[in-house]
Parts: sequence; C-alpha cells; structure tokens
Amino acid sequence: MTVSSDAFSDAERAGLYRAIRERRDVRSQFLPAPVPPDVLARLLQAAHHAPSVGFMQPWDFIVIDSVDVRRQVHAIFQRENQKALDNYEGDQASLYKRLKLEGILESPLNLCITCDRSRGGPHVLGRNSIMEMDLFSVCLAVQNLWLAARAEGIGVGWVSILDQQELAATLQLPEHVYPVAYLCIGYVSEFLSKPELEAKGWRSRLPLPQLVHGNGWGLALDNEALLEALGSAV
Repeated sequence: MTVSSDAFSDAERAGLYRAIRERRDVRSQFLPAPVPPDVLARLLQAAHHAPSVGFMQPWDFIVIDSVDVRRQVHAIFQRENQKALDNYEGDQASLYKRLKLEGILESPLNLCITCDRSRGGPHVLGRNSIMEMDLFSVCLAVQNLWLAARAEGIGVGWVSILDQQELAATLQLPEHVYPVAYLCIGYVSEFLSKPELEAKGWRSRLPLPQLVHGNGWGLALDNEALLEALGSAV
C-alpha cells in the first residue's frame, strides 16, 4: 500500500495541533489594537477555504467596526443574557452572573458570518437528505477562521446569547440569510491555559475515552491499541 507523501513536517503538524489545543473562546482579554487589513484578509481567506456541501459556499462575512451597530447588538445580548440567568438558581446563578460572556464593545472588531440558504438553488448536491448541511458548512468556515486567528495571535469569541431575529434585523439581512456566528475579534493580553468556563468551574472537559464507541452507540471498542492511545492522549 502506497502512503501519500504529502504529510506535513513535524514542525507543521506541531503548529496545527497547537492551534487546535490553544484556541480559546475569548471574552475578557481583548486589547484595543486594531487588526491590520492584511491579517483580517488572511483570516477571511481561511474561512472561505472551508469545505461546503455541494461546494455551495453559503457564507458571507459582515465586518462590523461601527460602535453604534455594536451597541445595538450589545443591547440584544443584555436582554437575552438576563433571560438566560433566569434558568439558574443559587450558587450556579451567582457564578453565571460573574461570568464574562462577550466582548462586543471591548474587541476592536466584530464579524457576523451568515448562511445564504438559497445559494446554489433549490437542489444543492449533497443537501437533499440533510437540509442543515449548509449551516454545518458555515460552522466549518468559523472553525477555519478561529484556528487561523490563533496562529496569528488573535483572539476570537463567539457570542451565542443573541436573539437571531433581532440580530438579523439590526444587520439588515435578507429573509433567506441566517446569522450563524457573531464573533468578537482582536489581539489579546493572553490566551488562557484552560477554557475560561473550565477555569472558573462551570464545566470540565470530558475524558475522551468515555466518548468513543465501537460500531454502535454504547458499544465498547475492541481495538486495544486505540484504547491505549486514547488513554495517553493529552
């Protein structure tokens, strides 16, 4: 069997895995320094090179540097965040109140990545069975941008505590365009050694061996070598 010779070098692989391990959802560490246009262009190119169902490339990128627009979005967040707080009681509610869950105004740049659900026409190759594949494709673009940003030393925070209809109205989106990801982007004072929610005691990372099944849900792996490798993986 011939193995492809196109594998990355050891240094290139190490850089890729480092970006994956050290990527963070940034909220509190943004600096006011602007993101240079050439760097932002590289991040958008990385996003644009994501895979997409039927190669439909359903994404668009709304670059938001207007303070007025960001204040409107921040007001949406505040309303939705209060609703979210009502889901918790006692110590959990107290912890929730202390969590910093967005950097809309602190970051120098916001970016909304949308999904044009009509792009490619009514019959997109590969989307006949799973209509949400266009949304999943946009999530891949988000992850591409996020990893590229980490490699550039730039932090990204995804603000999910937003009313999507209000956000769409604020950004004047057409009816067939859905706002998938609202991102805060900028240089940071530091990248935390752990995800912020883990560091502050909200949730812990689950052990990977508990999440890997063999040939069906809940069935044990019979590959001893893989089990051992999973147990030793960092």
